[in-house]
Amino acid sequence: MSSERRHAVVTGSSSGIGLAIAQRLLDDGWQVTGFDLAPATLAHAAFTAVAVDLRDGAATAQASRAALDGGAVDALVHAAGVLRVGPLGALDADAGRLMWQLHVDALTRIADVLVPRMQQAGHGRVVVVGSRVARGMAGRSQYAATKAALVALARSWAAEVVASGVTVNVVSPAATATAMLDDPARQSAAPRVPPLGRLIQPQEIAALVAYLLSPDAAAITGQEIQICGGASL
Repeated sequence: MSSERRHAVVTGSSSGIGLAIAQRLLDDGWQVTGFDLAPATLAHAAFTAVAVDLRDGAATAQASRAALDGGAVDALVHAAGVLRVGPLGALDADAGRLMWQLHVDALTRIADVLVPRMQQAGHGRVVVVGSRVARGMAGRSQYAATKAALVALARSWAAEVVASGVTVNVVSPAATATAMLDDPARQSAAPRVPPLGRLIQPQEIAALVAYLLSPDAAAITGQEIQICGGASL
């Protein structure tokens, strides 16, 4: 890579995990373009906020193309997400559609624009924020399905681009201390505190993402890495 400031696109950059990742990358000297419908909460000379509804496929693709206007994009971090819960017999089709659009469809549209350019450049990083729930959890089937789809996408893309110097990985946290825990749409399903005895902190996720974006992580690709506080033991 050149000595110029590296450029990352981070979705969901206005709050929670996405905000923590964007802040960590700025602290590490990256230029960051944040995709989010919510107003920006970061003020930094190297941060550009792009207001985009990631449920809108055409707008998402256009924002991705526009991100390339300022030069190469070296990394994509897809952290935007929402959680809706419900058991069989009370599944909400609209909620399922929302999660698919935001988690899966938005990622595919952004990656379809950005990753081929990374391949042409001979380097690049993609990190997707997944979830421990992808392995299945009662009452969260629709959410789990979309997060499991992210792992399948990442592993498939990793196999496609591995020879071009581009890596694709998933970071899957257990319950994390973000505003999502206070969302009224999930109050019927309390978070499961990991055996560690506390929730995962967004900054801990951001630290792992920052490593996966670094040159030192060039040999790590196609992996789902859990930050679970012992929940997988």
